Amino acid sequence: MPRDTTLIPPSAAQLKWLERRERLVFLAFLAPALLFLVLMFLVPLGMFLSQSLFDPHFTLENYQKAFTRPVYMKILWRTLVVSGETTLICLLIGYPVAFVMAHGSDRVKMMVTALVLIPFWTNILVRMFAWMALLGRNGVINRGLMETGLTDAPIPMLFNQFSVTIGMVHFMLPYMILPLYSVMTNIPQSLMDAAANLGANTRRTFLRVYLPLSLPGIGAGVLLVFILSLGFFVTPALLGGPQNTMLAQIIELEINDSVDWGFGAALSTILLVLTVALYALYDRFLSAEKIYEGR
Repeated sequence: MPRDTTLIPPSAAQLKWLERRERLVFLAFLAPALLFLVLMFLVPLGMFLSQSLFDPHFTLENYQKAFTRPVYMKILWRTLVVSGETTLICLLIGYPVAFVMAHGSDRVKMMVTALVLIPFWTNILVRMFAWMALLGRNGVINRGLMETGLTDAPIPMLFNQFSVTIGMVHFMLPYMILPLYSVMTNIPQSLMDAAANLGANTRRTFLRVYLPLSLPGIGAGVLLVFILSLGFFVTPALLGGPQNTMLAQIIELEINDSVDWGFGAALSTILLVLTVALYALYDRFLSAEKIYEGR
């Protein structure tokens, strides 16, 4: 007699057991990474940030000092402004570069990718010293301007906000280009062709189809560049002056020079809370799921 090969569907109890087993296997693979993260990052970070509240007893004096003294609020505002300028410039430069990388010929893609990644692999100190050689009073740019007669005296391009912004944009540009490229390269060309067949011109196709589809890359790049810019230390320390001090420099000064760990931890906590708030806003409004869900 032929054997009955009818598949018997699993019962509800079996499905629940399989689901529980998959969850346990997933946690078993994840456990080492979570343990490392907790022991090597969360615990030390928590111990450091707790010093802002216990010195040695519970106190809010460190936060009161940070929010009531105008100099610290001015430095925080300057940090936000410089980070915002850096992000905006990176977006304006990075968007067309990412577009060329995503839709250019193979040769163009290779050349542009090399131009983006080679500086990315160069040490930040080397890049900042190069900008000092370019922007200094006796630097390449000023000498060229004076030798051609365009200026009579050196233009102050170093140790100010201009030089800090230029250096930060130079360092952060790949962090804007790569998220944009990863999104743009997955936008189907058939959608552009369909819009053109329906009578849309190039500008309308870009504004109504391509730009909205690239918004997740814009959001990811803006978030990444802005958050990383908030913690910049080397660039403002080398290219900026006393009037261009940023929050990370003050934190380093309070901890290493003033040995005021409590106040340094309070400033670090403010920066951390600001970063988490920005990420929460991004996750709420600008993540790919929210953008596509809204459309």
